[in-house]
Amino acid sequence: MSEKVSGIPVKRKTNSPGNNQEKGGQTSNNKSSNPVTEIAGYSSSDKAHSDLNKSKEMAGTKYVLKSRNETKNNDGERTTGNGIKDSVGDTSDSSKNLDLGNDGVASLSYNSDQNVLYYAVLTVVTVLAFVTRLYKLEVPSWVCWDETHFGKMGSWYINHTFFFDVHPPLGKMLIGLAGHLSGYEGTFAFNKPGDEYGDIPYMGMRAMCACMGAALVPLVYMSTWLLCQSVTASLLASSFVLFELGINTLTRYILLDPILMFFIMASTYTLLKFLWYKDSPFSLSWWFWLSATGVFLSCAIAVKFVGLFVVLLAGYSTIADLWRLLGNHKLPLIEIIKHFVARAACLIVLPVICYMIFFAIHFAALYKSGHGDGFYSSQFQSTLEGNRLHNISMPDSFAYGSVVSLKHQRTGGTYLHSHPHLYPEEHPPRQQQITGYSHKDENNMWRIKPSHYEPSEDNSYPVFVKNGDLVRLEHIHTRRNLHSHREPAPLTSRHFQVSGYGQDGKGDANDIWQIVVPGVEEGAQIRVVQSKFKLIHYHVKCALFAHDKKLPKWGFEQQEITCNPDVKAGKTLWSVEEIRDKRLPDVSFEVHKPSFLDKFIESHAVMTQGNAGLKPQEGEVTSRPWQWPINLRGQVFSGKDHRVYLLGNPIIFYGLLVVMALFFLIYLVHSVKVQRGVKMTKEVSDFKERTFSACWWAMIGWSLHYFTFWPMTRVLYFHHYFPALLYGFMLGGITLDYMIKMLCNSLPRSLSVVVFHTCIGILLSGTAYSFYLFHPLTYGMSGPQANNPESNMYGLKWLDTWEI
Repeated sequence: MSEKVSGIPVKRKTNSPGNNQEKGGQTSNNKSSNPVTEIAGYSSSDKAHSDLNKSKEMAGTKYVLKSRNETKNNDGERTTGNGIKDSVGDTSDSSKNLDLGNDGVASLSYNSDQNVLYYAVLTVVTVLAFVTRLYKLEVPSWVCWDETHFGKMGSWYINHTFFFDVHPPLGKMLIGLAGHLSGYEGTFAFNKPGDEYGDIPYMGMRAMCACMGAALVPLVYMSTWLLCQSVTASLLASSFVLFELGINTLTRYILLDPILMFFIMASTYTLLKFLWYKDSPFSLSWWFWLSATGVFLSCAIAVKFVGLFVVLLAGYSTIADLWRLLGNHKLPLIEIIKHFVARAACLIVLPVICYMIFFAIHFAALYKSGHGDGFYSSQFQSTLEGNRLHNISMPDSFAYGSVVSLKHQRTGGTYLHSHPHLYPEEHPPRQQQITGYSHKDENNMWRIKPSHYEPSEDNSYPVFVKNGDLVRLEHIHTRRNLHSHREPAPLTSRHFQVSGYGQDGKGDANDIWQIVVPGVEEGAQIRVVQSKFKLIHYHVKCALFAHDKKLPKWGFEQQEITCNPDVKAGKTLWSVEEIRDKRLPDVSFEVHKPSFLDKFIESHAVMTQGNAGLKPQEGEVTSRPWQWPINLRGQVFSGKDHRVYLLGNPIIFYGLLVVMALFFLIYLVHSVKVQRGVKMTKEVSDFKERTFSACWWAMIGWSLHYFTFWPMTRVLYFHHYFPALLYGFMLGGITLDYMIKMLCNSLPRSLSVVVFHTCIGILLSGTAYSFYLFHPLTYGMSGPQANNPESNMYGLKWLDTWEI
């Protein structure tokens, strides 16, 4: 630590607490101790450095920096050329001397007192984090909010049942693993929020998430220290995380968010730790932290795709670090190439390998057929035990009279489906609905018939369907034909309506479709699964089309099927997935079995499309990016007689906005001073450089995890933005530390000590008291609503949009 109550830190190059800096390999001729000074893109332009002699004291630790220009004033205080005061400290042997080396960099070794302070504070905040996260964790004893999704998915991992989800698998696998290790057998249905757990051992899954959430506090503490080497800033930043009610609430339930935030902050810490060893390249510690960064980055993105944002942060830092090395003219080019290869191996190749391993485990664990099969291709489904395509033998071609299911070839494609219900009066004519349905169902089956006659059922000689043939498709259950006409489609008015028409398989000329396989010669035989064809209406000249638009409730929210006048448009390819025809010889479906890489690529295409298609449901509470920083609206986690409401701690939330605004103001004033050539000492310049570097790096982390949500079209909820809050707290702690120290530096020594401890005391007690005021939001509210004078939350509903 390099801290001082009455002045500014003079340390410029330190060892991390509990570690001795390793010296090995090529050492850069760097002038800054902060591992992100260059990386944050900040560099002080003030070159008016002057030496000064000051003694420093903070928590009983004293430093002395030797100088040539030193005098004493009438109060017995040393003054330097810039007028900064510092008391005459004890210069006994117990003090640590800062020596300026040939490169002008001050070096300092930590003594035991400094280690004690660092680890004492770390221990206190860590213990408090686990206490606040594990307190009353078993309450409420029913399913809360999205536990209905992720608890259910954990159960499916335990039961090896395949499912579809828009997120990568690691977080859900960890939930399933925690449940399995704690005795849960995957038998609870997790049907809906409010379902009582009863005797189900759900605590193992909640405890794992809570422990990962508690680990955020020490991770933020250690990361902040690596940015600015200030225990005060680290204490403030970690206290904000500790007393933030939204983070606490979000990490107490069976959700992906605590797992995601843990890996994001673990990636941040290991990245900063790696940068800390920048002067010891290719040492054991350097390799360890670089590799650990790659592993945690892969874990972050393997929980949710928003883990990509911390990958971008690591990528930016790595590029900036390589650029710094390139500017070191004493470093041979071969050394720079070695640095580049090492980072590419550990931050690109290693994460990709780990990420693919997670998916390999995912595929191996989920080998039984489940509700998500229909989102995947026929080839993918054939690998799942219990699926009708698994180990099946069926014809590899189809003929007139064959009963088939048609699957759309868009990623995560739907099945061509129909049912007896008619289109409503507002979408005439009132003919039978044709929809897209993502699950296997008997209403997906159709009989293929020639255009001009009815095939004989006892015809023992099958006539195969070929490219270019004119066909009719008869729905098996309703006996109506696939039909189209020049009436507008229900949702996509520029397309034509597709309906079921006729009686007992007999209709009219608008039931005729031509099968066209693009790029294949006319007359070629069409294969099951392998052939991708278009169904082009013979008279209207439009192509059968499917997309993500969902019909209203009258269409059971199934996907709209239309006839697109643009026959060359995308999303018009179909294939035959299943065939029933006893006349044709069977072939094993094993020939269509996909490789791991095929399944890996298809899974990502399906997840990406699923994410893009997420839209808000009717009456659902969502959160746009502009609403989150002002804490406009939270999220109900639990109802009944134990109400839990996800909402940010209002005092901390709004306080952070003020501190961020103050940072921009402070930096603006500083920039103006530098531009005008205002002189400052080397000590002051270095302190500001280190502070602003750390702040801008944290600001970049905050921006990557917040502003990237603005262009997103998918539905967003209040909890999506909380990773940004972690970086905001780091920025807030560093900024407040800077403000307090600059204030104390301007005061007499006798007064600065009181002011310093008063400021820290007010900030810590204020955040702790705000936690106490609003803690029922996290630990449960009962009784009247907050607008009732008898409520324990009375007077705390500051905004009408808060549902408390």
